[in-house]
Amino acid sequence: METAQGFRPHRVVVLALDGLLPFELGIPHRIFGRPRDAERRHLYEVVTCSVRPPGPVETDADFAIEVAHGPEILATADTVIIPASYELGPVFEEGVLTDELAAALAHIRPGTRLASICTGVYVLAAAGLLDGRPATTHWAEAEHLQRLFPRIKVDADVLFIDDGDILTSAGVAAGIDLCLHMVRRDHGTAVANEVARRTVVPPHRDGGQAQYIHRPVADPQLATTTAARAWALGRLHEPIQLRDMAEQEAMSVRTFTRRFREEVGISPGQWLTQQRVERARHLLESTDLSIDQVARDAGFGTAQSMRQHLQAALGVTPTAYRRTFRSGSGGTGIGEPEGHGGVGSLR
Repeated sequence: METAQGFRPHRVVVLALDGLLPFELGIPHRIFGRPRDAERRHLYEVVTCSVRPPGPVETDADFAIEVAHGPEILATADTVIIPASYELGPVFEEGVLTDELAAALAHIRPGTRLASICTGVYVLAAAGLLDGRPATTHWAEAEHLQRLFPRIKVDADVLFIDDGDILTSAGVAAGIDLCLHMVRRDHGTAVANEVARRTVVPPHRDGGQAQYIHRPVADPQLATTTAARAWALGRLHEPIQLRDMAEQEAMSVRTFTRRFREEVGISPGQWLTQQRVERARHLLESTDLSIDQVARDAGFGTAQSMRQHLQAALGVTPTAYRRTFRSGSGGTGIGEPEGHGGVGSLR
């Protein structure tokens, strides 16, 4: 699909397996089907294939999906995404690929980026691609995944994990977080945020799966930490202490910290660092401010502090990040894994 000018959109091939969840199958098409460059050209091309010749693929609903491509199309992919399926059979039960699935995966070229949504991770695991690597899945299946594949470093708390050439996500809607993350990694926060706005979802969700595990609906009469978070977001450029945030909710530091972790899934310090990293990314992409000024405006204080936090979160320096996303080419990604959780403490 290369044009006379040499432009070729990044091809995303979605592997549709029997028993798939239609919602999760549609996530890559929705997210990757939106981004365009300055000339209004689609940055991605999304196609769907089956492990068999073109034809119907059963879903977990009362309808099948007609898929136009067979497994051979996997050989043309720049990224392959495997959504969840409820009919993985021996892949889920014994940790081994069926002959049909193994033959399909053999079409994938070395170096192709691979991603899974929810239980799609079992396919990557059964193929031996996750041995010794971090991965995640729906929290309800994390313990089973770890037992079946003890060599994988399963993290049941995060929404997704970016391990460079292989990315995995938690269940269902976490696939949206994962796909937005890949767009952000490929083309920057501005492009990813625009896709999120058009999809009517947050560009970045705080915390991990912990906030969704076996928790009753919160009593609306109980105090929350929402106001404190809004207060902090308006003052990222200032030093913020934990007690400052707690005071916004008239709570003790201990109560506020516990309530914050219950609601968001991470500590206030980790959350604040995440927000400052996102602020720095936005400023590096969209302004000509000096590195020192970006560090001050994002609340890191010094360029050295910001450099350390961006290196930990993104795997690149602020200068390298800006060079990638201010190149005028639309970007092809920094090619580095992005951390799956914020680190750091309150300043």
